[in-house]
Amino acid sequence: MQSTPEKARLNPPVFYTASVLIVLMVLLTAIFPETADSWLQQVQHAIVENASWFYVLAVAVILITVAFLGLSRYGEIKLGPDHSSPDYSYTTWFSMLFSAGMGIGLMFFGVAEPVMHFLSPPVGDGATVAAAREAMKITFFHWGLHAWAIYAIVALILAFFSYRHGLPLTLRSALYPLIGDRIYGPIGHAVDVFAVIGTVFGVATSLGYGVLQVNSGLNHVFGVPVGLTSQVILIAGVTLLAIISVTTGLDKGIRRLSELNMGLAILLLAFVLLAGPTVFLLQAFVQNVGAYASDIVRNTFNLYAYEKTDWIGGWTILYWGWWLSWAPFVGLFIARVSRGRTIREFAMGVLFIPSGFTLMWMTFFGNSAINMILNEGLTSLGDTVSSDVTLALFAFLEQFPMSGMLSVIATVMVVVFFVTSSDSGSMVVDMLCSNGHDNTPLWQRIYWATGEGVVAAVLLVAGGLSALQTMTIATALPFAVVLLIATFGLIKALRVDAAKRDSLQMNVAPVMPNERLGDWQDRLDNIMDAPSRENVSRFIRRVARPACEAVANELRKHDLETAVELDEARDRVRLMVMLGDEVDFIYEVRSRSHVKPAFIQPEFSAEDAPEEQRYYRAEIHLGEGGQDYDVMGWSRESVINDIISQYHKHMHFLHLLR
Repeated sequence: MQSTPEKARLNPPVFYTASVLIVLMVLLTAIFPETADSWLQQVQHAIVENASWFYVLAVAVILITVAFLGLSRYGEIKLGPDHSSPDYSYTTWFSMLFSAGMGIGLMFFGVAEPVMHFLSPPVGDGATVAAAREAMKITFFHWGLHAWAIYAIVALILAFFSYRHGLPLTLRSALYPLIGDRIYGPIGHAVDVFAVIGTVFGVATSLGYGVLQVNSGLNHVFGVPVGLTSQVILIAGVTLLAIISVTTGLDKGIRRLSELNMGLAILLLAFVLLAGPTVFLLQAFVQNVGAYASDIVRNTFNLYAYEKTDWIGGWTILYWGWWLSWAPFVGLFIARVSRGRTIREFAMGVLFIPSGFTLMWMTFFGNSAINMILNEGLTSLGDTVSSDVTLALFAFLEQFPMSGMLSVIATVMVVVFFVTSSDSGSMVVDMLCSNGHDNTPLWQRIYWATGEGVVAAVLLVAGGLSALQTMTIATALPFAVVLLIATFGLIKALRVDAAKRDSLQMNVAPVMPNERLGDWQDRLDNIMDAPSRENVSRFIRRVARPACEAVANELRKHDLETAVELDEARDRVRLMVMLGDEVDFIYEVRSRSHVKPAFIQPEFSAEDAPEEQRYYRAEIHLGEGGQDYDVMGWSRESVINDIISQYHKHMHFLHLLR
């Protein structure tokens, strides 16, 4: 695969085209909101009527694929070179997944959706015990594994091709198996423009609707008036916070806000559990998980074909379309924070950890609310949910002690979730417009964070948010088609990668018969003496480089194009054999520092340890990454034999592909 370097950070065709189209679409939607909404509703109705089967089948295939990749032999492949390690701890990783993926949705629907399904189930009578059971199963179905599988497959495709094969971390890279290097041309630009528009409109729509809940919460707690003026001010405030966060970067702004919100979410969840019917909620959670697991196949493929109802179009298909429309944004963000994890670790983590927390949240909030209505006679809560869904959470929290403080915490959480969604959305859009780079100029990040707020405010005032939401969901249909094709391409690429791994079963080459008698003593001396950087640098220049050049010269006699590059600044030498349309062979010797082993010494990383606590290795790296063995002290002939051994394995790998 070819990774074409871009000369500039900004990609003008994507940046300017997306900006112009966003302005035009916002103006048309704002000037003609009713016409746009009516036309788009017709489009959505036609999709639900004629393509609901495709949505259901596509999401089922995606879930099965993600589970298969996590459990199969491909699970050992890393999203990055073989020697890479994760950029973030599990706690930080899960926090960022949760905040960007659907944290705000839980605040909005944690109480509302179970109650709505309980009062108006798709089949049967509402407000009954049977309806309560069905309500929780439906809620679990909409917010569980399927949603996260959609995010996971997009993130997996992008992370694999970007971090393991050097393609840009943008949506165009998902099409590499289909169109190859044409992703760097107009087709790739068009795909990234589509992703930019979808992300900006998706975040802006959520921001516009989200301030309605924030406004309701502030009115409920502090008496802040509900109206357009308050809502526009709130959008401006959230946008300002998002700008501050996005300017500080991923490792500070988004990371710290995500961890803060995860902590608040756990505290609020624990309070609802302990202050509510604790034993009942724990029983309900276990039973809900069991019911969800036992019915997952039936629910996955259930289209209510025999019970003619509009319910599936208003709920399940709408959700599948919404998760698919958000997948370019959330998937790219998840890919960005998942570098270095194995596919198994990634698939199991993205599928089960956020889903588990989500289902626990829905149980503790949803079952508590249903219990209040069904067993405690609090019908006013159901009336509130039916009349104004933005008040559902606050009306629910009113039933607990310290309700005022809980409402304040909930409002803060909603605001912070919106800030993390906005700034992560801005970062993703900025990357899409900058060839996958995230270390872009400050003005670009401010531009997109501001743009999302302006779009949300304009459409909120003009009344075009509904049309924008419908348009965003309608784009999910063509994206689902492309995603299924890209998934097939990913599996083909993983097959190639697995074949390469099979050809590298033996990492350390054995001592060759033609080595000098004293070679083993020299190697043992190097191991015992813990070589310095200068020793390894000298070895790379005097032994590894001549070995690479000797092999390169011999291969040129067989009409192969070869190159040897010495990077003295980073102490490494690389041999490259260009094989035309085949996968090129790359053999590299790198100097890498490590902390000296000792029984008692301070905890240091290789980067932070003082020089006297370090030793260096001449490690072998192939195109797939580090191979975890050291050739320091080997003779020139031994290194040559190792190169030939690895080249032989590479030829075997190419044979497996044919």
